[in-house]
Amino acid sequence: MLKPVIELAGKKVLVVGLARTGIATALFCAERGAHVTATESRPESEIAETAEKLRAAGVILELGGHRAETFAEQDLIVPSPGVPTMMPALAAARAIGIPIWSEIELAWRFLRGRLICITGSNGKTTTTSLVGHILETAGLPVQIAGNIGTPLISRVDISSDSSFTVVEASSFQLESISAFRPDIAVLLNVTPDHLDRHGSIEAYGRAKARIFENQSEEDAAVINADDAIAPQYAPAEPRVFWFSRLKRVASGCYLRGDQFIFRSDGAESVLLDRNIIGLRGSHNIENVLAAAIAARLAGVEPAAIVEGVRTFAGVEHRIEYVATISGVEYFNDSKATNVDATLKALDAFPGNVLVILGGKDKGSDYSTLRAALRSRARMALLIGSAAQKIETDLAGVIPVERAETLARAVEMASRRAQPGDVVLLAPACASFDQFENYEHRGRVFKQLVRELEKTQAA
Repeated sequence: MLKPVIELAGKKVLVVGLARTGIATALFCAERGAHVTATESRPESEIAETAEKLRAAGVILELGGHRAETFAEQDLIVPSPGVPTMMPALAAARAIGIPIWSEIELAWRFLRGRLICITGSNGKTTTTSLVGHILETAGLPVQIAGNIGTPLISRVDISSDSSFTVVEASSFQLESISAFRPDIAVLLNVTPDHLDRHGSIEAYGRAKARIFENQSEEDAAVINADDAIAPQYAPAEPRVFWFSRLKRVASGCYLRGDQFIFRSDGAESVLLDRNIIGLRGSHNIENVLAAAIAARLAGVEPAAIVEGVRTFAGVEHRIEYVATISGVEYFNDSKATNVDATLKALDAFPGNVLVILGGKDKGSDYSTLRAALRSRARMALLIGSAAQKIETDLAGVIPVERAETLARAVEMASRRAQPGDVVLLAPACASFDQFENYEHRGRVFKQLVRELEKTQAA
């Protein structure tokens, strides 16, 4: 694959936002001789250690706000994923022709080896981790990066011509690509999420679908045939492989009874049996179907796919078992940051769930939870700034109580739960009103449960 080359030496590069991705991008560009400026809305007092590290690398810092004139003076601007693309200074720079790239675009131009990129509203982290695990099980050189925790740009230097890089990509990252082109691109699903930023499900879907736009007939697109929206974004250029729990597909992988059937060029073969999957929830059947296709396209033999799926333990914060206390099971699904993810989490349990909902609203319609809550949940405990909206949307469906904080929610759940019940953190919201990120929220939940376990054992 020939990639468009960019020479960073001597270029003026502006990095916008100094969270994990911004820091990695600024250091990457500085190491390659660019004149790097980094701008951040937070004051230096809040990022003193980061500021010191970047200045030592020769990065110029503009902290406590963004200067429009700085944006207008650059050869390239790389905004962090959390920076809105229509930020006025970015819009003005775009209008005068300054390239604005996401970090994955810049990283891809330097990355070696083959790239498997996975996006979707839900299941990205599980599927990305599973693909990486299968490839590792098969003995292939592989690294995992992207929205899953490690910026792709941090993996460039350890990539090689023989390696695979498996990347989780968000809509925020994909909406600012230019030539970014995965060898294998996976679209798991498209359900309402981040509407506070994208404005509509259509705009959000278009951002996700950009994963396919630069692919050629040499590449592969993997798409969920059962999803209500994803199939409409099937591209014309790459080979399309479908996955389905519900029906036979022309090309791809589908579930027939308990068997995963891989179909390519009219020939069918059994890949694995669903009974070896250790993950809860029917949505994880879809994630395994998608991962199996990606691994098969990467050249992994069926036996290694079976072993990889069989030995995959799941990911932290995704329907993660924490403890059983007085006959009550506690599960951490802090990664359920939108309504559809919470629906999938509820579907993983037969009933008797006490669910903890709430956090920072993303423009969601929580009334779509009503049917699932009516059939699966005994009560909902609400936390965070979205509590009032959730309570209004769920009025009358199940008992709802305001807990305000996660600590109070765990304490209330422990008093109300009975043996055989499940206490499930599946918030349907972002975490940023009370926590640094969903990982922080999940870790706090697990700590609270473990403290409760010690108290009950005393």
